[in-house]
Amino acid sequence: MRDSRLNPARALRTCMTSDIASLTLRALRRVLRATEIGSRQLAVATGLTTSQWLVLREIEARAKTTPGVVAQALQFSQATITTIVDRLVALDLVQRQRNANDKRQFLLTATQAGRNVVINAPDLLHLTFTGRFVKLPSWEQAMILAAVERLALLMDAQDIDAAPLLDSAAIDQSQPK
Repeated sequence: MRDSRLNPARALRTCMTSDIASLTLRALRRVLRATEIGSRQLAVATGLTTSQWLVLREIEARAKTTPGVVAQALQFSQATITTIVDRLVALDLVQRQRNANDKRQFLLTATQAGRNVVINAPDLLHLTFTGRFVKLPSWEQAMILAAVERLALLMDAQDIDAAPLLDSAAIDQSQPK
């Protein structure tokens, strides 16, 4: 007859695994909350979504640029950049004008209002993370990437298209939450 009592070693492993899973989920929840809070602070201060602010910042930093250059720099699709730029133009934060040398191409510039938004926006979690992450040794960067990729796999999120920014909203959403 088999002993129905639980094996103590197995019980300890189960308890430890459950505790580690709970701690991991808590850490993930803190990251999600920090992202929400950062997005909300940016929306209150600027009226923009995180992706809109990043596009505006990229345009402002380059003085005159093309949508393709911005898309490549931010790793966003051309269609996403077009949607975001349309919104920034409607808000009078960006000007779009035809290139005098190549009429097929548009040049983007930040207006004075757009430059003011970039200057006065609160620090973004995205920028804080990137600044700190690049200072880590390459082995630690690779370890974090591997762990987060594995986490995405565990959550069946490996096939979700995502831009490299900390924001839970759709990248081309027109209004902040």
